[in-house]
Amino acid sequence: MQTHYEFTVNGARLVADLSGALYWPAQDMLIVADLHFEKASAFAARGVALPPYDTAASLQRLAAAFQTYQPQRFVSLGDAFHDDNWPARMASHDRDGLAQLAASVETIWVTGNHDPTPPRGLAGTAMPVFRASGDGALVMRHEPLLRDADFEAGELAGHLHPCAKLRQRGRSLRRRCFVQDGARAILPAFGALTGSLNIRDAAFDGLFNGAAYEAIMLGTARLAVVAPKRLLPDRPR
Repeated sequence: MQTHYEFTVNGARLVADLSGALYWPAQDMLIVADLHFEKASAFAARGVALPPYDTAASLQRLAAAFQTYQPQRFVSLGDAFHDDNWPARMASHDRDGLAQLAASVETIWVTGNHDPTPPRGLAGTAMPVFRASGDGALVMRHEPLLRDADFEAGELAGHLHPCAKLRQRGRSLRRRCFVQDGARAILPAFGALTGSLNIRDAAFDGLFNGAAYEAIMLGTARLAVVAPKRLLPDRPR
């Protein structure tokens, strides 16, 4: 049963994990996007009642990924926190658990649109773009760039919360996914309360090289690698 899938971006061999995390063996680096810690409590503060368990669930999955890969480095690709007031709302045991993970490795907090400032009281370095090289060169940012003069091969990004949809055995399946074309990869949202956007949506136009990409869909027990010709939009365009 396939629970991880290897692919290459700009010469770097990467491992997509069923959890939604990405592992870079050459750098012993674990990478996730869009944790959105304390999203439910942010909504609750505005009068929208949501179960307050998203942070604990996301943190548990992140700790499990740490246990699986035992990384020396960890990168969050932005929107780790749903807003900058998260410390006032996060339960102390969750904050302690997160602090322990961040302090156990070299941690990079790539800043996002929801968390533009460095996380208070947590180990690590915050920056808008992080560049690293190992068996290849990667540039990590929150929002992916269009393929224009500013685009750099080797981009890893989040922000769009990608998912893919297809019809199989007479029923429709819609799942979070990685999407990659060898020059860049966009990671699925790792957070438990994040929602997702179909990669056939117009928001992905101009990000990938025509139909030369693949979706790595996350099922309940295994990964599935799907070619673009099989993917369906949520609604006609």
